[in-house]
Amino acid sequence: MTSNKALIIIDVQNDYFPGGVVPLWNANGALQSILKVVKKAKQTNIPIILVQHVSPDNSGADLFIKGSYGVEIHPELLKAAPDATIVTKTRADSFRATNLNEVVDKLGATELLFCGMQTFNCVGLSAISEFAKQYKVSILADCCTAEAQHVHLFALAGFGDIVPVVESTTVLN
Repeated sequence: MTSNKALIIIDVQNDYFPGGVVPLWNANGALQSILKVVKKAKQTNIPIILVQHVSPDNSGADLFIKGSYGVEIHPELLKAAPDATIVTKTRADSFRATNLNEVVDKLGATELLFCGMQTFNCVGLSAISEFAKQYKVSILADCCTAEAQHVHLFALAGFGDIVPVVESTTVLN
């Protein structure tokens, strides 16, 4: 039986890890938590969607450059979720100018569990997106990170005023 939930993992890409363009606080710790959630999602038939940011050619950005090592989804995540659907985005909101709504609707999901990299940016902005309002949405606090711990915690507090911020163990047991 398929779940009505979908796990959406945003921007777990090499540029955010040590040696990348913008290494994040606790990137490896967040990855390990995400890998545990992936395992639980697979055990309970929760579909997994990986969102990958690719900078537009004209953006002037120095990270997530098309064809670079840094733009690639972290190999441990790809190994853990080889059958996950991959949605490519060029903006912070994972829904804007992508097919994420169509992917979610095709899966029959009504509840979205968000996690990944840059709590204050892509994860949070996707969770509060106007395109996400039709779903029950949660942010998995223990499966996110940002450039610094205080930025991560401030973001969770702020987004928590709008959508539930929960520990992964409370929604995937």
